[in-house]
Amino acid sequence: MARYTGPKNRICRIFGEPILGSGKSLGKSSNPPGQHGATRKRKTASEYSVQLKEKQKAKYTYGVLEKQFRNTYFEAARLKGATGENLIKLLEARLDNTVYRMGIAPTRPAARQLVSHKHIMVNGTVVNVPSYSLKPGDVIELKPKSKANPIVTGMGRGKGKINWVDWSESEFKGTYITHPERDSVPENIKEQLIVELYSK
Repeated sequence: MARYTGPKNRICRIFGEPILGSGKSLGKSSNPPGQHGATRKRKTASEYSVQLKEKQKAKYTYGVLEKQFRNTYFEAARLKGATGENLIKLLEARLDNTVYRMGIAPTRPAARQLVSHKHIMVNGTVVNVPSYSLKPGDVIELKPKSKANPIVTGMGRGKGKINWVDWSESEFKGTYITHPERDSVPENIKEQLIVELYSK
């Protein structure tokens, strides 16, 4: 199963945001990683560099590697509406992301692990594919054996203020209500820059 396994705080320092892990190193130094840090010769980033960095940020945020991200973009481009907003909707509709949004897992990597270890059911069937794309009305829940496992049930971080998913903590069961509007997604991603990058 392809996924990023490198140092998480390094990624946080590259983007200056805690997109992976706790981002604890940001408090010590806001400089990019590397020997020269912020003293690199080039002071202003090129247009391509800014666009590429935004794409990389989205990839690391949602835990998607290059080929899968590119395929997701082209799928978003085929749908009606703004391509950038469609891209965010498709990324948010991933099963691992929705498990994270519901508060079943504290992080997206933890949610990915729950899915791949067959703890999650969709519409009554165990699904172990993190990239599984949910549709409005799909019911997500822990499988019965996992509901009795205190390690699994104790991973939750509590549901955030997300209006496109519903989650019952007492039943460990929820519903993917609808695809989110861009304004509702809290991630700091400028999706238009990604569209410009792929349009070159």
